[in-house]
Amino acid sequence: MSTCGEILVELLEAYGIDTVFGIPGVHTVELYRGLPNTRIRHVTPRHEQGAGFMADGHARITGKPGVCFIITGPGMTNIATAMGQAYADSIPMLVISSVNHSHELGLAGGRLHELPNQRQLMSGLSAFSHTLMRPDELPDVLARAFSIFSSARPRPVHIEIPLDVITAPAGHLRRTVAALPSRPAPAPGAIEQAAALLQKAQNPVVLLGGGCSDAADDARALVEALDAPTLLTINAKGVLPPGHPLSLGSNQSLEPVREMVRAADVVLAIGTELGETDYDVVFDGGFSISSPLIRIDIDAEQLSSNYPAAIAILSDAALAMAALRLQLERNGFSAAGQGAQRVQDVRARFEQDWPQAFRAQQQVLETIQQTLPGVIIAGDSTQPVYSGNHLYEAQAPRRWFNSSTGYGTLGYGLPAAIGAKIAAPQRPVVALIGDGGIQFTVAELASAVEAGAPVIVLLWNNSGYGEIKRYMQNRDIPTIGVDIYTPDFLAIARGFGCHAVAPASFAELREQLLLAADATRPTLIEVREDADFITAFTPA
Repeated sequence: MSTCGEILVELLEAYGIDTVFGIPGVHTVELYRGLPNTRIRHVTPRHEQGAGFMADGHARITGKPGVCFIITGPGMTNIATAMGQAYADSIPMLVISSVNHSHELGLAGGRLHELPNQRQLMSGLSAFSHTLMRPDELPDVLARAFSIFSSARPRPVHIEIPLDVITAPAGHLRRTVAALPSRPAPAPGAIEQAAALLQKAQNPVVLLGGGCSDAADDARALVEALDAPTLLTINAKGVLPPGHPLSLGSNQSLEPVREMVRAADVVLAIGTELGETDYDVVFDGGFSISSPLIRIDIDAEQLSSNYPAAIAILSDAALAMAALRLQLERNGFSAAGQGAQRVQDVRARFEQDWPQAFRAQQQVLETIQQTLPGVIIAGDSTQPVYSGNHLYEAQAPRRWFNSSTGYGTLGYGLPAAIGAKIAAPQRPVVALIGDGGIQFTVAELASAVEAGAPVIVLLWNNSGYGEIKRYMQNRDIPTIGVDIYTPDFLAIARGFGCHAVAPASFAELREQLLLAADATRPTLIEVREDADFITAFTPA
């Protein structure tokens, strides 16, 4: 008779899962027994944190939950950081772990991998954390998880299975996928109120967040109907195409943009938590909304967080935006036609003040985008990512994401890019990462070689934690601990079986990007901040 572990992988396949990230251990090997009977691919990272970041990158491309198999105890504490990043960025992730035998839980018996309360530890990093105490719970718990992934604010879900339950007979379980709930639609009365408020506005502003990333057409149609200047969070980049006349990019922290938001007579915020890492990256508390705020979000709690709403609409973003645009049409609304000019005036004020250091980084980003059409860039917390958050305009949603937002971890870029490349093998995928960040997860180069995932690693090398060093210098703090020893990354990459190059010009960078895009192995391209072709953009 099939075990609970074998039925689990059957059900995962039935829910559309095609890839699982995990490192087998003595506590999880029974989860692997049934894998050969499915079409699910298994990818082995070199660290459970890498597994979580790969699942995150995979989920951002597919829109489906990234799935991990993780061992009890140290495996779970290792993946906790990745779950924190996914939680902060609303990424669907299903973490299935083992836990000690059900009769051993909570006894502090000093058993292998034992934690005092593993489920409680993970509950703060997940939409819910559940201990499966008998196989019969499995279909319903999975249905609950996939209901959240499909129709609520997506976040990690943790299901732990005691060792004796993984191997328990479960052939009697139903193996059909439960019907998943539809996404919530807006209340008609709330849409009427929002439309009435917006059509009276003379200076509306629209704020779009990652909740709009699957509704780009609806978002574009709505902001054009409103003729409203529009700001995008980092996870919403690409919702409006590059150069759109109503787009102010992701520049919510710049004073000319903040002045415009303060002067607005209505602000419409959709699928955004209005959080610090998108609206106040300078951490001065200077972003504010003084006009009536209309909020649309799929998360009821979010509608009351950070900024109070005058009108709060609980809804899927696409459904609400379509309903709102239809209501405006029914009301015979026609916008004043000043939106593009307002955007142009504000852009003229801030684009002349970009820091000089941005110029070379912008040239690097433009070289990548122009050389590799359709490129996906998975970034870490590194200087070109910070500048790119302001300067880079993605061609479409889900093509620019990084760990500088939300939880803000280091070491994310490389494994997230591997997950993205596995999800979209036909497209170029670049990991944009610094020399400090890559040392957190550099071993995942071996995972990429093994998985046949030829990612392009654009390594920005400033021989230290450059952004933190600058932060300390600006505050007259001794720069202790930021000038770190940096190894020979080219030799390390070659040792892992990758190609590795260090271009000496932008022409050579373009050439190497093209070669890397056609390669069958990962390529590490090191760009040193002090290279002549980079410093040429910086005055002496």
